[in-house]
Amino acid sequence: MGVTETAQVPQQRGDHPLDAAVRYAEERHWDVFPGTWLEAVGGGERCSCGEPACALPGAHADGPDWAGRSTGSGAAARRMWTRQPRASVLLPTGRTFDALEVPEAAGFLALARMERMDLTLGPVTRTPDRRMLFFVLPGAAAKAPELVRALGWNAEAIDLTGRGEGHYIAAPPTRIGGAAVQWARKPTQVNRWLPDVDELISPLAYACAREAADARARTA
Repeated sequence: MGVTETAQVPQQRGDHPLDAAVRYAEERHWDVFPGTWLEAVGGGERCSCGEPACALPGAHADGPDWAGRSTGSGAAARRMWTRQPRASVLLPTGRTFDALEVPEAAGFLALARMERMDLTLGPVTRTPDRRMLFFVLPGAAAKAPELVRALGWNAEAIDLTGRGEGHYIAAPPTRIGGAAVQWARKPTQVNRWLPDVDELISPLAYACAREAADARARTA
């Protein structure tokens, strides 16, 4: 699959949060938990948390106990989303996977390079705020900064971050501020086995460094 085709992977038609949450738990063995959702208010939409200036409207945990409520049971997921069908679908990281987060432009550049290198890739999401998250084996978030440093860059400076234990991500078809999280690479039988961070860090760091340099040049 070429990068152009990868960039155009559509959201699954007719996918609802309940169906997605059950599928992630049953087919991928990912833990899931329901978060906030978007509510119609005065002709617009607002996060169910009630905060007008919510940073992640409709896509964040609705309480500090989210880790304990996370479940890998499809039946439990069905019960939770039946109670609130509009709830966002959130996936804890640091359990069955970590996620490496990069700017979208860097993500697509890295995907193209990874495909040329014939690297093993896991699922990848695209968020409405133009970020991409690469699913990798647990432990990646802790290892990434030192691996990037060994390549000659600073992870924070090139905007490459890891999501590991104690964090979570939003999964499709969750809507953030009105637009949906989508798959850049959908979960399939082929990518059930996730890569280790060591396999992806070089092309990701290179792409992030290049994007950071281009951004500096544009503002110079």
